Amino acid sequence: MGLFVACVALMARGQGGQTPHGLSIEVAPGALTLEIGEAAHLSATVRDAAGDVVDDATVVYYSRARRSVSVTRTGRVEAHRPGEFTLIVLVPENPGDRRRRPDARARVEVPVTVPLPPIAEVAFRDVPGVFYAGTHPRLDVLVRDTVGARRDDVPVTFSSGDTSVATIDRFGYLTLHDTGTVIVTAAVDTESDALTIEIVENPVTALRLPMGADTARTGDVLRFTAVATDASGREVPGVPVRYAVGGETAPAIVAAGAPAQIAADGRFVAERSGTYTIIATAGTHTATRTVSIEPRDVARDVEVVGRGRVLDRRSSDLWVWEGTDGRDYAITGTWGADGHTYFWDVTDPANIEKVNEVQVDARTVNDVKVSADGEVAVIGREGASNRRNGIVVLGAGNPREGVPVLSEFTNQLTGGVHNVFVDGNHVYALSAGRRYDIIDIEDPRRPERVGRFELETQGHSVHDVWVSDGIAFSSNWTDGVVAVDVGGGGLGGTPERPVELGRYAYPNGWNHAAFPYRSRSTGKFYLFAGDEAYPYGGLANDADEARLPFRTAGWIHVIDWSDWDNPREVARYQVPEAGSHNIWVEDDIMYVGFYYPGGLRVVDVSGELMGDLYRQGREIARFVPFDPEGFAPNAPFVWGPQPYKGHIFFTDYNSGLWAVRLEEKTGPGRVIGEPH
Repeated sequence: MGLFVACVALMARGQGGQTPHGLSIEVAPGALTLEIGEAAHLSATVRDAAGDVVDDATVVYYSRARRSVSVTRTGRVEAHRPGEFTLIVLVPENPGDRRRRPDARARVEVPVTVPLPPIAEVAFRDVPGVFYAGTHPRLDVLVRDTVGARRDDVPVTFSSGDTSVATIDRFGYLTLHDTGTVIVTAAVDTESDALTIEIVENPVTALRLPMGADTARTGDVLRFTAVATDASGREVPGVPVRYAVGGETAPAIVAAGAPAQIAADGRFVAERSGTYTIIATAGTHTATRTVSIEPRDVARDVEVVGRGRVLDRRSSDLWVWEGTDGRDYAITGTWGADGHTYFWDVTDPANIEKVNEVQVDARTVNDVKVSADGEVAVIGREGASNRRNGIVVLGAGNPREGVPVLSEFTNQLTGGVHNVFVDGNHVYALSAGRRYDIIDIEDPRRPERVGRFELETQGHSVHDVWVSDGIAFSSNWTDGVVAVDVGGGGLGGTPERPVELGRYAYPNGWNHAAFPYRSRSTGKFYLFAGDEAYPYGGLANDADEARLPFRTAGWIHVIDWSDWDNPREVARYQVPEAGSHNIWVEDDIMYVGFYYPGGLRVVDVSGELMGDLYRQGREIARFVPFDPEGFAPNAPFVWGPQPYKGHIFFTDYNSGLWAVRLEEKTGPGRVIGEPH
């Protein structure tokens, strides 16, 4: 479509006339239309009240969706993903203000349109091996565009070469009327694919629906496999079966938000208790089974055990570990302040004691991690005064005796290290949200970079990385979760030579954090991927506004990643009123921090997972840490949890460190309480 240039004079705030400061901005072009991968330059002219050019004015450019459309400080714009976006051009009130959205003396908005790329490929895939007359198989079609992205947002037009033999609806379901040969076509725009199928006589005379159990709890997955047989009682392979579910004590219609669902492969799960009938159909043959679903009943109370109050600034992440002196400690970071990291003795969670603190040149210590042997802590820095951020390596074996700074590593990490992970002798450190570098700290006083991993997609970025059993899982916003072999993936990867294993991106593009976990009860390998989004507005700049709560959105996506080449999203945990942040899964229990006002959630993730875990009653407990004396009063904002030695520790953005525990009795979860 090319570059559309509309050179117009846009006045401050897009309204025309002068601002109270007497300044206006003229931006050329005033609107952009860019293809994916295409770039353009914006130029801004600042004028005073008399209309004269102000040559020494500072102009700031920023994007409201930088992962989709980026803009540099010199005005170079590049399109990465399709959609409608807005760029901001402003003259800051204070040119030295390093905040993401400084106050403006003059400001304009530049709309940017990035059209969807054209379709490049339409192809049938996973075609059934046999087609029987009288059945209704579904044909799957893969559509890709010119940038290689899979496109599920475009309608596919299907057609049959002989409707007396077979017809096909707009969803790809065939109705096979008679034996014979027919050509079926799938088309999108100018691209198409043709499939020749041969329909054979249908030998099925009966359909059975065996089952292993007729009673389960909400959230339990039952598997139904229909068996088609011929006149001799022999199983007929490859017969397409369609499943449905109806209710006797529950509604019979199953759709989004309904009380039960059954997948195309026969996996059934119910969100509400009741009696359900499973229906299997193959051509003119039908089989049914009835199951009884009981409530899951896993609720437990939460007891507040202790506090490590931080009320004068925001808290960030935490890590809990056993020191070399045999005592238990926690480390917590601080956000948007003056670079403090706090060390707490949590040996007695009812009497949490701050025993040390370290201040580094930074505004934010966002992430904190401790080595498995408890000897070394690594913190990431953002907002250093000299812009040399990087990581700081601390001696953390005995925080009561001291926390010496062993080293700093800033080489090529100057853009800010938002998250880190320590695995053995290696630190995985994010670099300016673009990649992660792998740093050897076998000698913690002499860190050395040995490897790095970065995506090659347009506008790529990374927010977090977690390493488990020699595989690094990075959270990459729109690019989703990426699994990389760094020693345990079987493809020869090492920290020095990372090798990608696979990736999974989900449509909303909010992938913020991920936690890999092999189910203790089933052996399945799941990846719990969390969102972060601010559809109601983000972090405030004004000091008073910063103390007001703000809402977030997003949920936990449960991905079955048993096959690196075929990750499948099978379930979700979505709290209606809040958005997720950090995750921890242990012993078939998931612990999640939710931003305002969701609090801490504890969730049963035992067994096979399918459907909406929240609606299934899998929530064991919730705890919402209100604090009227918090940095933002009564604005619970749980950053991240960690279960440790029978307690759950978590940091709250506005009130610091908490220790709680689950009580054994069942009942509604307590919302707030003081330490006992």
